[in-house]
Amino acid sequence: MSAVIDYRDVTIHRNSLITLKHVNLRVGQGEFVYIIGKVGSGKSSLLKSLYADVPVASGSARVLDYDLRSIRRADIPYLRRQIGIIFQDFRLLTDRSAEDNLRFVLRATGWTDRAAIDERIDEVLKSVGMTNKNYKKPHELSGGEQQRLVIARALLNNPPLILADEPTGNLDPATGESIACHLHNIARHGTTVIMATHNMSLVEQFPARTLVCDRRTLTE
Repeated sequence: MSAVIDYRDVTIHRNSLITLKHVNLRVGQGEFVYIIGKVGSGKSSLLKSLYADVPVASGSARVLDYDLRSIRRADIPYLRRQIGIIFQDFRLLTDRSAEDNLRFVLRATGWTDRAAIDERIDEVLKSVGMTNKNYKKPHELSGGEQQRLVIARALLNNPPLILADEPTGNLDPATGESIACHLHNIARHGTTVIMATHNMSLVEQFPARTLVCDRRTLTE
């Protein structure tokens, strides 16, 4: 099977400045990979390049069989539908319930069958232990509960790739451990997970392949 991610000698620009250069990264199905490094080292830029939010300036870059050097603007939404993204700051819709946050995403990505939508929402909420909180709005949930809802949102369309950008950065240590454990379980079921973090205690507690962003390069 081809790699989920295949970067060869890639340079990534952000605001016309080189963020990372000579990036070589090959990740297979079901792998869990940490991207570590200091704030501003390029972790987020690397993740954003994977879903075509930050351009790849040179090299060969393929994600889920899309060529990021030549991808058409019209094809970017189709790439992103195959990638679940977990943000540190949650980015939930504050005016609606947990369930309605998920319903909004499914409808926005082409789901029309109401029964199928309800069934899928039930499945992902159950997978993150949130079935009893489906009626609550984000402000009524704890930070850990909001992040579990974000994970449920990322899982909605059964993506082969999940990108988690500092998913435990706003959480207490115990809750952060719970989130990291859940992401590892997702990888064990065959989904590729890339997690950017500067929390070395989580890397030590839940060991996996680890790459380092430093001095505008990515090393293993």
